[in-house]
Amino acid sequence: MPFQSSIINHQSSIPCIVLAGGLGTRLRGVINDLPKPMAMINGNPFLHYVFVYLARQKIKKVILSVGYRANVIESYFGDNYLDIEIVYSREDEPLGTGGGIKKAFELVDDFAFVLNGDTFFDVDLNALHKFHLQNVADISLALKPMKSFDRYGTVQLRENRIINFVEKKFLAEGLINGGVYFFGKNIFENIDQEKFSFEKEVLEKLVSQKKLCGKIYNDYFIDIGIPEDYAKAQQQMK
Repeated sequence: MPFQSSIINHQSSIPCIVLAGGLGTRLRGVINDLPKPMAMINGNPFLHYVFVYLARQKIKKVILSVGYRANVIESYFGDNYLDIEIVYSREDEPLGTGGGIKKAFELVDDFAFVLNGDTFFDVDLNALHKFHLQNVADISLALKPMKSFDRYGTVQLRENRIINFVEKKFLAEGLINGGVYFFGKNIFENIDQEKFSFEKEVLEKLVSQKKLCGKIYNDYFIDIGIPEDYAKAQQQMK
């Protein structure tokens, strides 16, 4: 059941779940055994820039979903960073994106922004929140227009509503899932498993059952998942 605007009075009271449990397998030769969000960008871990962004977005509380070498992240960021309160959702074993988000929502009352700790998408979270309310959506996604790419699956949109998710293939242009979401914990009420993919088991399965909406942003986007883009981030995020 989509929520009504009266439930949330101010964006700053909405927490943000950040997925920071990635192993960084494809970056292993570049970052050694660090968790992927701790890959260094010009003297700071990538996750630092995510926190700078969240502080600018007036987020006051972050739930960090951690797994692989969680101690590295916890010792660096502690329980408060840039005046943002931090609580940790710890995975004893990899739960997948869906399992990680579901577990993190145990520390959330109702609704939250969710984003990846290894991508940076400079979107206006307040605008995404308003978009969610206006469209009476169950899940809202931030979408990024891309050109000449084959690294990402694409999203098909019709009048703000997502109608399909398409597998990775080369496209001259298309919309990709930017990995920034807004939704409530009730999305998981009929999912019993602990380990699962959010993309496969939630987004793709619910696209025909729930109202999934996508807001297009042309803002800066980078995913440091491969060495080429990690190198690009060193130049672009100075």
